[in-house]
Amino acid sequence: MSAASAYTAVRGVAETPDAADLVTRHAELVKRIAYHLAGRLPPSVEIDDLMQAGMLGLLEAATNYAAGRGASFETYAGIRIRGAMIDALRKLDWAPRSVHRKARAVAAAVQQIERRTGRDARDTEIAAQLGVALEEYHAIVQDAASCRLSALDDTAVAVEGEADPFLEAADGEFKQALAEAIDGLPERERLVMSLYYGEGLNLREIGAVLRVTESRACQLHGQALVRLKARLSQWREGPPGPHSARRGRQ
Repeated sequence: MSAASAYTAVRGVAETPDAADLVTRHAELVKRIAYHLAGRLPPSVEIDDLMQAGMLGLLEAATNYAAGRGASFETYAGIRIRGAMIDALRKLDWAPRSVHRKARAVAAAVQQIERRTGRDARDTEIAAQLGVALEEYHAIVQDAASCRLSALDDTAVAVEGEADPFLEAADGEFKQALAEAIDGLPERERLVMSLYYGEGLNLREIGAVLRVTESRACQLHGQALVRLKARLSQWREGPPGPHSARRGRQ
């Protein structure tokens, strides 16, 4: 179903004239959110698929919205639209198993190096631990970043075959550990995370801020993700020790 046919279907099932009017007046919001989200996803993700899911989210928002609850309809609908798109994306897995396997190997290497040295693992050390060239390591973390729906603001990081650690952010102690782990990242990785998740910039825009290529920004993003995965990997076995989330910076 295309975005246009999804829009027609949504209008057809709107239960009240008021809901249909809200859908009509805010259809452009779906398009805006879809294009903004697409800028943070691999090219293989189709805009039409995002817009189809978003239109259904808009319908749900229009049907359930009650004025007087404090939030404007546009704010309320934006949350539901984005949530519907992310739910749809969670069902996708656009990366081969080899990408996931290599990402897990990187996280394990980071964990081993940081346990041994007590500081941030450097990319050259990680590559050496894996027995690969630095260029190959950079390609691995870039692929790892591209294959994930990485949106900490939605507490969603899609990791094939595993319970998603970021979905546990509802737990207050884990959320604190996650915040400390992010704060303990090397400066450039921490900045990438802040710009990507806090400011909503895409990787091209982040590259411009850091004066690096979009590819390098993607590498930094992927490296930050696997570092966080490594530092939080023992959380389900019990809260980590005082040095596992916060380390010296490069």
